Amino acid sequence: MIFCVEDDSNIRELVVYTLNTTGMKARGFEDGKAFFKALASETPELVLLDIMLPGEDGLSILKKLKSSSKTKNIPVIMVTAKGAEYDKVIGLDGGADDYVAKPFGMMELVSRIKAVLRRVKREQNIDEMTIENLRMDLQRHEVTVDGQVVTLTLKEFELLRKLMRNKNIVLTRDQLLGEIWGYDFDGETRTVDVHVRTLRQKLGSAGELVQTVRGVGYRMGGSNES
Repeated sequence: MIFCVEDDSNIRELVVYTLNTTGMKARGFEDGKAFFKALASETPELVLLDIMLPGEDGLSILKKLKSSSKTKNIPVIMVTAKGAEYDKVIGLDGGADDYVAKPFGMMELVSRIKAVLRRVKREQNIDEMTIENLRMDLQRHEVTVDGQVVTLTLKEFELLRKLMRNKNIVLTRDQLLGEIWGYDFDGETRTVDVHVRTLRQKLGSAGELVQTVRGVGYRMGGSNES
């Protein structure tokens, strides 16, 4: 089931109709109050969330979803006004999985939803990741470089897992801080920098795979991923 939170009834009804006719069940809600009421009795596969809503806005709703252990893993696609670059950045930093800008085509929306659902399913099924000489075994909670076990703290392990799962995607410091440490305020991003530095040191020759994107954050580079 996909929940669509959109106050424009024409858009909401068209989205729900399109999703239902393309093999995906969907329900529509005009505001956050109706959405949270439904959420209490049903957990959706994905939430399509408009930013501009009456009452509580989409960014506030996103924050609530990601701060709750019951809903933090539900993928969210934000819907933004055309050209609202700031809203896109804030949404992605807040844990959104993707965004679409109005006006959007229905087939593009369906494609974006399917892509997010595929990615989430793939991540949930991954037990082992390898990039060049770096290997992570999630079942054993073990990291090796050139076959040698590397001892990491819990936060270092979670940081590395996040980077490896999002290979070649830049993750901002605020995004990493919120998703790994649970912080939702500025000023603590040095925590991320310190952990990245110690992580690189522990990874030795594989440390260079963790790349700094100046002024933004970090990404996992490299090739030969499996």
